[in-house]
Amino acid sequence: MILLATLLLLQTASNPLVVTGYDHFYNIEFPQAIAAFQQAATEDPANPQLQNHLAQAVLFSMMFRAGALETEMVTGGNAFARQPGMEPTPAEQKLFDEAIAESIRLSKAALEKDPNDTAALYAQGAALSFRGTYNYLVRKAWLDALRDSTAARKLHNRVAELDPANIDAMLMQGAHDYMVGSLPATTRALVILLGFHGDREGGIRTLQLVAEKGTDNKVDAEILLGIIARRERRPQDAIPICLSLHERYPRNWLILFELSQMYADLGDKEKALQALTRVEELKLDGSPGFGTLSLERIEYARGNLLFWYDETDAAIRHLRRATANAQFLDPNSAASAWLRLGQCLDLKGLRDDARAAYRTAVRDWPHSDEARSARRYLSRPFTQKEKTSISGAK
Repeated sequence: MILLATLLLLQTASNPLVVTGYDHFYNIEFPQAIAAFQQAATEDPANPQLQNHLAQAVLFSMMFRAGALETEMVTGGNAFARQPGMEPTPAEQKLFDEAIAESIRLSKAALEKDPNDTAALYAQGAALSFRGTYNYLVRKAWLDALRDSTAARKLHNRVAELDPANIDAMLMQGAHDYMVGSLPATTRALVILLGFHGDREGGIRTLQLVAEKGTDNKVDAEILLGIIARRERRPQDAIPICLSLHERYPRNWLILFELSQMYADLGDKEKALQALTRVEELKLDGSPGFGTLSLERIEYARGNLLFWYDETDAAIRHLRRATANAQFLDPNSAASAWLRLGQCLDLKGLRDDARAAYRTAVRDWPHSDEARSARRYLSRPFTQKEKTSISGAK
């Protein structure tokens, strides 16, 4: 849950390059977003927040490549396990590290001149929050990440104290309160002993306030509320958020996948399939932004959906199409597709084929959660009773 504290934390500005960069960012066009933010930072090298924009785009580009921007990753029992492909390239690590270091240096210099400089306080908090997210996702250093997110929250608390009208600065407060307040009781007790406190319901109320009355962080608060709704099995609350985001960011095909999952969670199979059909239509029509989406990703989504609706034969057809060219899937989707195919084949009594699918998941993504499950099913078949149990826990 660390990432909820910093999943989408930014302040946009009137700078045209920043506006352009975030249009690309929200439409999952990360190379273009990075280029725009690099240019903005070059033209205004004294602005620490521009360095934060750049760091955020690099971080999310890495997450997108690994398939970690979908709510199944956010809301799963082992959220953000270190999937293959999660590691940054040397160029990404250098760009991220330098942007964070420069943001902190610039904001500290400004605060030495004026400790109540709200822009510098906000920028330093944002830099720490992104560093915390990076520490958790890449280094798996969750205590370091929690310390960074807590320090960031304190800085943004100070912004809110100095400028009560700055509703956007409350985003971190809401996310942090929800994050810590949602930890399991034993973990939360340890966290409280370490000096970290939270308030789950209060966090949600704060995020709702930012979504209703914020300006720069309004969209971010909406997205976080959508993630929370999915995590807490309230798809009826997440669907309007998905529809609104799709209207504003039509090139972001992830939103339509999320919409399909929300309808599926609500029990509306037809609308869930319709959302996937819309994705395929936009892909085949060559719609802007959909060129990077593979048909295999759509096939996996259909197969996974039909698996949960007990249409096993149809699920197998789609999952076979997805895995036939699994190199076109992100690591998370590829590992999941092979695992799901094996489970479907087990349900049909095709044990040898199922074991072959499980072996592929283990071989190609040995450190993933899916591989751990696949190893289990190599020694025993997946059963309908187990599927029903998993479905009830979703």
